[in-house]
Amino acid sequence: MMGPAHSLSGAAAWLGVGAAAAAAGHKMPWPVLVVGALICAGAALAPDLDHKSATISRAFGPLSRGLCEIVDKLSYAVYKATRSTRDPRRSGGHRTLTHTWVWAVLIGAGASVAAITGGRWAVLAILFVHLVLAVEGLLWRAARMSSDVLVWLLGATSAWILAGVLDKPGNGASWLFDAPGQEYLWLGLPIVLGALVHDIGDALTVSGCPVLWPIPIAGKRWYPLGPPKMMRFRAGSWIELKVLMPVFMLLGGVGGAAAMNFI
Repeated sequence: MMGPAHSLSGAAAWLGVGAAAAAAGHKMPWPVLVVGALICAGAALAPDLDHKSATISRAFGPLSRGLCEIVDKLSYAVYKATRSTRDPRRSGGHRTLTHTWVWAVLIGAGASVAAITGGRWAVLAILFVHLVLAVEGLLWRAARMSSDVLVWLLGATSAWILAGVLDKPGNGASWLFDAPGQEYLWLGLPIVLGALVHDIGDALTVSGCPVLWPIPIAGKRWYPLGPPKMMRFRAGSWIELKVLMPVFMLLGGVGGAAAMNFI
């Protein structure tokens, strides 16, 4: 799928988690719901770090473009080193390592460790990166018409304000993990969810997605998981733009309303 659909699906997924938590009697504080949805929307773009033409490659200028080149080469090297005889030969690393559950868990765990060991500046950095990506994904038209600096300033300002809101007692810094020293440990959860939602979205497209690597399926370690081919679509097709994106918006709205006990 394309960047906007990925971000919308990520935000809708976290709002759905909020609705499920409310139904189970564990309502999220509203800052956790909002910040988590934004982080998940941004994280839903991150697996495309292996693609130099993806939305994320443009988000931070030369830095993100250079990082995409590195991740592409790393992913390709891992693919070559682990492919089975039934896996096809490839010329690049797109839709390999970064499109697996292993990558999602590692990135999310890394963010959680950084948040609880790096203090406020680490939390601000995590928020900044994912809020910039959320702007690029959710407000793609406005972001493309604006300068990168304006998007970065919006991300930095929003990160500072939201971190201040979360820091207030009862607003969510200690949500889910309330032991001393575990503040913001939960930040890794929307990152894992966003990456997995991205992978599921890509699995619906023609090429499928090797979400379950390195678990072998049909003799392939990089089996492109997905529905029957007749049910798949091409990235950027009318099904994605005219059907899936409105559905994601609707589900996100319903999930948000349910998470806040409005319905």
